[in-house]
Amino acid sequence: MEPLVIETRELTKKFNKFTAVKELNLKVPQGALYGFLGPNGAGKSTTIRMLLGLIKPTTGTIHLFNQDLSIHRLNILSKVGSIVETPSYYEHLTAYENLEITRKILQLPPNEIEKALDIVKLTQWKRQKVKEFSLGMKQRLGIAQALMGNRELLILDEPTNGLDPAGVKEIRELIMSLPEIMNATVLISSHILSEIELMADHVGIIHQGKLLFQGTMAELKTKGRDEVVVKASPLGQAAAFLRNKGYDVTIREGKLYLPGRNINMEILNRELVLSGYGVSHLSENLGNLEDIFLQLTGEVA
Repeated sequence: MEPLVIETRELTKKFNKFTAVKELNLKVPQGALYGFLGPNGAGKSTTIRMLLGLIKPTTGTIHLFNQDLSIHRLNILSKVGSIVETPSYYEHLTAYENLEITRKILQLPPNEIEKALDIVKLTQWKRQKVKEFSLGMKQRLGIAQALMGNRELLILDEPTNGLDPAGVKEIRELIMSLPEIMNATVLISSHILSEIELMADHVGIIHQGKLLFQGTMAELKTKGRDEVVVKASPLGQAAAFLRNKGYDVTIREGKLYLPGRNINMEILNRELVLSGYGVSHLSENLGNLEDIFLQLTGEVA
């Protein structure tokens, strides 16, 4: 079993009568790019604030690097870099000057600045004032601040929020490179399902404060409703023909849908064609992350 960098046990946070996080058991393996996925208000940011020691749990425990956060807080957090909401920086200063402030606070050697700038690909703009940066460049600067000091764990809360498609792609590619470049574990929270699907190798899905799923992305995708999509004419007669053959068939938007993982598409096509039906489309529709998420949260039938 892989060693865990983050492990929470029955982690719960209540605000008066409202329970934001309910008995959460996170398990983030070392070296993972862990996608912490859920809609706005699901409890992601509250969980992250507890992981960073910004707020205390109501009940439950947090272990980072196999150490109890409540006991070894300073030692643990020296290994953790984070962005919560928007990065903090001084817009009237250059990128280099902003990182120099971070370096002095953390008492790091001077070469940490150039190293961080190189990782986030801001070296050529290091003397440019931050107020002249695009939103994507500002976000990269925030990540540079977070990773200074050879951090072993990076926690990024909604890092692609508000970015245009080009900025999202830049940040995605940067985040995907961090586990290898930094030899670090990365936890990234997001409500954008497609982004987590593209980035993460492990995923946890939280909804209304409860963890609905946790595992590898491959394990999650096995929960999808795979189906074969057929466009054949005449449509109604083709549907009746396939039902007589024992297939479960539904008609939606002018196509036939046959749920199941073990349908031989070659045999299916041959049966239709040899029986005189015109087949103009035949494909396998694998359940995507959004479909699976909606199934898990009960938001679709």
